[in-house]
Amino acid sequence: MKLTKYIPFIGMAFVLLLVQLIAVALSKPFEKNDMKAFSNPEATSNVIYWVALILVFTAFILLVIKLNKKWIIQAFILFTVLSTLYYVFYAIFSYFLSPVTNFFLTLILSAGLTIVLYKFPEWYVIDVTGVIIGAGAASIFGISLAIIPTLLLLVLLLVYDYIAVYRTKHMITLAEGVMDLRLPILLVIPKHWNYSFLTEKFDKEEREAFFMGLGDAVMPTILVVSANFFITEATYYSLPLIGSVNIPAIGAMLGTFVGFAVLMGLVMKGKPQAGLPFLNGGVILGYVVGSLIAGSPII
Repeated sequence: MKLTKYIPFIGMAFVLLLVQLIAVALSKPFEKNDMKAFSNPEATSNVIYWVALILVFTAFILLVIKLNKKWIIQAFILFTVLSTLYYVFYAIFSYFLSPVTNFFLTLILSAGLTIVLYKFPEWYVIDVTGVIIGAGAASIFGISLAIIPTLLLLVLLLVYDYIAVYRTKHMITLAEGVMDLRLPILLVIPKHWNYSFLTEKFDKEEREAFFMGLGDAVMPTILVVSANFFITEATYYSLPLIGSVNIPAIGAMLGTFVGFAVLMGLVMKGKPQAGLPFLNGGVILGYVVGSLIAGSPII
């Protein structure tokens, strides 16, 4: 097999790494601005609410696809993108700007990037936007869920993704139904440089790019952020531009890429695969190993 066939997978791994590093870096700005999803990070009930919301939202999207009202999905996702971009930019600029200046600059940047995404959803626009909102979402939930709720969430979503892809297969239907909307719910890595996502024909059997659901990058990253945010007993290392990262979080990151490598090995055989069983499984195992090495409690 030619080395060039591995380049898209290396690119996907790099994008996943960016999401994790940026998410860790954003945790302090989000904490400073009290941007948390839940008031009590120890409550496991938060996980039940979130999983229930995911199930309801999935059913809603499938219904909208069946009714051929995809514009509703597009409008909702674009609003979510705008909101998440606002949180990310506001948290970052809060270190340098006054609240009023920050509000207007953040609003302009968030709206501008959302408009570019709507008007010109080329693959690199989608990937840049996806990395920002993926890292932002993972960081917010990572500082909002302590270790036990996070582990519970990842295990539940691991099982759900397995069922949704291999058993009911409704996740494949969902992905195929929204792919032509060209929104940052997918990360897109081309197989060649002259690829255009704008002209991609989704009814072809052989596609010209590899796709990964944004949730596959977000979910394992939540544990990376949570481990780095809530575990204080472990040794920390300072990474340039990122800040301090502890051993359990580093173990979780490495475990993610072990799971990613196994996943990509199966993807290369040409069949759709559920990402979370491999990625969540990898990040959990990596976190456990990292915690054992650091001598910190696993839960």
